[in-house]
Amino acid sequence: EDPSLERHFKGHRDAVTSVDFSLNKKQLASGSMDSCLMIWSMKPQMRAYRFVGHKDAVMCVQFSPSGHLVASGSRDKTVRLWVPSAQGESTAFRAHTATVRSVHFSSDGQSLVTASDDKTVKVWTVHRQKFVFSLSQHINWVRCARFSPDGRLIVSASDDKTVKLWDKTSRECIHSFCEHGGFVNHVDFHPSGTCIAAAGTDSTVKVWDVRMNRLLQHYQGNSVVNSLSFHPSGNYLVTASNDSTLKILDLLEGRLLYTLHGHQGPATCVAFSRAGDLFASGGSDEQVMVWKTNFDAADYGDAVKTQKSGSSVDGSHLTGSEMDHGIHHKKTKTQDPGRNHEQQEEAASLVNTLEHIMGQLDVLTQTVSILEQRLTLTEDKLKECLENQQKIIQNKTN
Repeated sequence: EDPSLERHFKGHRDAVTSVDFSLNKKQLASGSMDSCLMIWSMKPQMRAYRFVGHKDAVMCVQFSPSGHLVASGSRDKTVRLWVPSAQGESTAFRAHTATVRSVHFSSDGQSLVTASDDKTVKVWTVHRQKFVFSLSQHINWVRCARFSPDGRLIVSASDDKTVKLWDKTSRECIHSFCEHGGFVNHVDFHPSGTCIAAAGTDSTVKVWDVRMNRLLQHYQGNSVVNSLSFHPSGNYLVTASNDSTLKILDLLEGRLLYTLHGHQGPATCVAFSRAGDLFASGGSDEQVMVWKTNFDAADYGDAVKTQKSGSSVDGSHLTGSEMDHGIHHKKTKTQDPGRNHEQQEEAASLVNTLEHIMGQLDVLTQTVSILEQRLTLTEDKLKECLENQQKIIQNKTN
């Protein structure tokens, strides 16, 4: 069954720049050139939240792994951390000296990596929003930066036409991928952590193996590719392009599966849900769209099908002769029926409890940060009042 448009959200007053689902799929966050962040409820008839705080365009949004925080980066050079509830509480910190293009949480939710037009990639602690270190070998704007699933690596994409791979511990650039013929708009890690995919203004999507630094697949489209997202199975990739289309690529077969039309004008951003059953897209038409995936990743066999090259239905081109080195998946095995049902329930309950605790910790630390900011503001006002009183007393004595 083909992917289908489930619903669309209207509320932004300018181009949508970024979309991301919460862990439980109950909420969808979007950022826009209208300087607002919107939190849409996936439940019918539930009102959306409009968060106002940034002084300029919101370029990127992402939910924390627990779903209890949302990070946003803006052209106002700040990063904000929001609690996605009706109150819309947030803390802000000056992250860069130019536009913040990208924000991304580490899988443990403890760190945040940001990318900016100031040509740097920076890493921060989430709970105190403290600066940890900076990566600064790019020679032009950095459009995107992502942690690897295990948190050991960082990948960044830049207008200097390179994709750089960094070791988080040594803080050194391990490799630069220079195959793009234009600016690199977006980059992300394959769920396995062994590959990366990057999208560029040269209308291409490229997939590399990061263990051998080898190009695995090259997709040539007809228009600038703005964004991409891996399906959680690792078997598919969805892209958003300036020709208003979303395309779904089959990475195992090395071919284009679907071309989807929905947006009027450039499709600017796209993201799969954590489970992969949905994906969301945003466009310059100010719309956010939610699509049902409708394909089953478990249908594929054990072996990765390699293919020298293949023309897709719209004349685009894919090559995938080295796929067996990188993207390799087996069918998900069903659980052993002999396993004790009570043990399964206990394990699920424990996981839920831990997720709840982590979520509450996120909210608590964010509340502390908000209170600290307010306390600092109060202290500043008290100092100002005291200084004014001293000036009045001095003037009277004079």
